[in-house]
Formats: sequence, structure tokens, C-alpha cells
Amino acid sequence: MTNLSNRTLASFGPDVDVPTYDRGRVRPGIVHFGVGNFHRVHQAIAIDACLHHPAHENWGICGVGLMDGAAADGKADAYRRQDNLYTVTELTPDAPRRARVVGAMVEYLHAPRDPEAVLARLADAATRIVSLTITEGGYNLDEASGEFRLDTPEIREELTGGAPRTVFGYIVAALRRRRDAGLPPFTVMSCDNLPRNGDTTRHCVVSFAKIVDPALADWIEANGAFPNSMVDRIAPQVPESERLRLVAATGVDDLVAATCETYTSWVVEDRFCAGRPRLELAGVVFSDEVPAYVAVKGRLSNAAHMLMCYPALLMGARFVDEGMRFPEIVRLLKNFWTLDARPLVEPPSGYSVDAFTESVLARFANPAIKDQLLRVAGDGASKIVVFHGKTIAQLIAGDGDLTREAFLIALFGRYLGGVDDRGERFDVFEPHIGTADWTRLREGDPLAVLDIDAFRGLGLRGSPRFVAAYRDMSERLAAQGVAATLTQILVQE
Repeated sequence: MTNLSNRTLASFGPDVDVPTYDRGRVRPGIVHFGVGNFHRVHQAIAIDACLHHPAHENWGICGVGLMDGAAADGKADAYRRQDNLYTVTELTPDAPRRARVVGAMVEYLHAPRDPEAVLARLADAATRIVSLTITEGGYNLDEASGEFRLDTPEIREELTGGAPRTVFGYIVAALRRRRDAGLPPFTVMSCDNLPRNGDTTRHCVVSFAKIVDPALADWIEANGAFPNSMVDRIAPQVPESERLRLVAATGVDDLVAATCETYTSWVVEDRFCAGRPRLELAGVVFSDEVPAYVAVKGRLSNAAHMLMCYPALLMGARFVDEGMRFPEIVRLLKNFWTLDARPLVEPPSGYSVDAFTESVLARFANPAIKDQLLRVAGDGASKIVVFHGKTIAQLIAGDGDLTREAFLIALFGRYLGGVDDRGERFDVFEPHIGTADWTRLREGDPLAVLDIDAFRGLGLRGSPRFVAAYRDMSERLAAQGVAATLTQILVQE
């Protein structure tokens, strides 16, 4: 096996595609917060494609890691050892798999080690885009009011003069430096699964800036840019066993290998205040209908992912494709689309929703992906609000059928117990459920799930119909388990 670095690129065989541009000439023009699997197989791939075209040498990526701890340290060290290179392998059921070495990230900064280096890179005139994949729950919004939270410990520390620790602390501090130096702002581009993610990011940045310096907030509002976007690609976790398999298949000893499905999509508004790479060369679509694309993707695809992951997990599956082998789950998704979400979603002009949902079924069922259900289920308190919140609200307001949405919330409550219907335990990852919420959940109130802080904005307790439907689903699940309850739901439909 050959270690991955600039020096070894020429030594890999024909089944490994390597950058053909001169990485030595590439300079960072983009700073990206959140260098996880999704960014590495989505935005970074698109930038890598652009770098193969002339006049893109100034659009390399500087990755920034905000997390601290052993895993974050290990990732930073791995990138350093590999000259910020990594491989991406597209996973297909039967075709030979090719690995691609991505060279778009030419610098990686671990913020806890050197926050000043991050600020300096952000404030550099060469930085023209700052992009984000910080997850749906990373925007620090109050779920009920939608306002940016100023009372969290990290934000309070930053606002009282402490060194930046959050994305928004870094962005606002850097924009202040740029303004004071007579430099224009950079574009801030969210690549997270949020409705109107650009507008949300603007709200967060400006809200923070208003406390720091109201004039700075006005300057950002007047001169900055926050394009909305829609992003889509499945990027599963790569456990060590899978990494070793990839190493054996490719001959590349990549410490941070990434995998993904073949499907990819990126739609973005063409609103950039400091220029941009020609992303259309990489298949990116520029459109004024981004909210419609986001609605289709979030309320149909992401929502379906959430709806299938909990029953599959609780019935004993551990991977998404395993869950899709239950015919009842496939039928549940189809009924959700037909009866609940599809009538409420307005697609972009000329868009085939039927073709999209059929492709979603095929993507979820791809046995090569081996996407972990726990990855999809994790942080469900935030994801359910983002991907199901509007559908729930519209069904409540329109006197619609609440069966499937009540089933989802009841399943989520059962998932929080960390035990499936076979008695096997699994880890629950819910960073947005606080200590007070967990206390209430463990006290035995059958409706406690409806009251967790993350769900306050959904107003579930205020709907007698939803409370009744939830209570019914919860009692059925407790009495007979997921499989029997799901069968009953499908029979009723």
C-alpha cells in the first residue's frame, strides 16, 4: 500500500484518478467550516472539477475544523500528513469502483489549536467565499421563535470579548477586520439542509453582529451576500473496516477516505458579492427557484429518510438498505408522499416529482452504500423539525390525516430509549435534547416527547387531534411493537 501525498500521486494505478492540475499553483479563495464527509464528496468535488479548468487557481479550499478532542486532532494530523489530499469512492451495486483523489483542499486549519490563523485566513483579501456544512442543528436558533440564541455559553463568551469558538463568532470577527481594513465582505454560502439556508445564515450572522457592533451589522446587510442553495448526496460514515477494504481495493493508504453514491445535485442562487468559480463547469445549477428545489428535496427525500430510519432501526436493521428490504417501509414512504407531503409541495417549473421520488427509493435501497441508520436517526430532534415541521403544521391546519406524522413522533420517542424491539441496545445521539428534557422523558409522562424544547415550535400539544393520534400510536407501539403497528397503519390506508 502507498501512502497518499503530493509526492506519491504519480505512482497510483489506472483505477485511481488523480488531479491533473498543478496543486502548487492553487491558493485558497474559499474557507469552509465543517470538513465532514458530505462536504468532501459534494462541494469539494465540484471545486476540484473547476480547478481542472483555466483561471481557477485562486479558488482552492481552506478547510477549518472547529471541534476539539482526540478525533478532531487525529483528523487534522491526517490531513497534514496527506498534504490535505483524500480519496472519494462512488459506491455502486455491481460496477467496478474507481477511486478519485480530490486535491481542492490545499490548507486545513484546526481552530482550537490556532484561532488566530483562522481569523487571518478569513480576513485575507484572497478569501472571497466562506462556506458551511455545520448540520441543521448548528445554526443556534431557538426552535420556537426562530431567533438566533445569544444565551448559549459559547456565544456569551464570544460576545464578552473571548476568542472565537463558533462559526458565527469567527465570521463576524473576520468581517469586522475586513471592514476596518477597507476590504469588501466575503460571500457566506450555507450548504446545509435548511429551507432558505442562505437567509437563515444571514439572520444568524447579522444577529450576532448587531450585538458586537450595530454599524458592522448594517455594513454586512448592505454589502454581503448569502445565497440560498439546495444540496443532495448520500455520504455514509466510513468505519475503519470499510477504510481498510478501500485501501486494499485501491492500493491507496488513505487515512480519511470518503465514499458516496453516484447521484449528486447542487442548486444555488447566483448571488455572490466577491466573485465565484464557474461552478456550472461542475454541473452546478444556478436558479432563482432554489426554495422550490429545497422543498422537494427536504420535504420528500430528507423527510422520507427520517420516516424510514426509526421503524427500520427499531425492527432490528442497522443500515438504510436493510430497512428498505421491508416492503412495509417502502409502502409507508409511498403513502407519505402520496397522501401527506406531495399535495403540499410546489416543485420547480418543469420538475418531475414522480421521477425524483422513484430515484429516492432506488438510492435508499442501494446495497453498496451501507449508510448507517443511526447516522440518519441522530439529531432527530432537529432534523424532524426541519424536514417534517411544515408538513405537520399544514396537516394540522388543514384538518389532514395525522397518522404517519404521529407515528413518526411516537417512533422517535421509542428510539430515545435506545433499545430495539429485539431487546438490542444502540447509541442515541441527540445533542439538542437538554438535561431538563431528558429528566421529563424519564419521569414516565407518555406525552413528554411532545414537550421537548426542540419541538416547541411545532405546537404539537396545542393540537388535540395530534395529541390523540400520538397517544394512539405510542400505546400501540408499547403494546405490540413496530412491525405490527406499521402493518395496522398500512391496512387502515
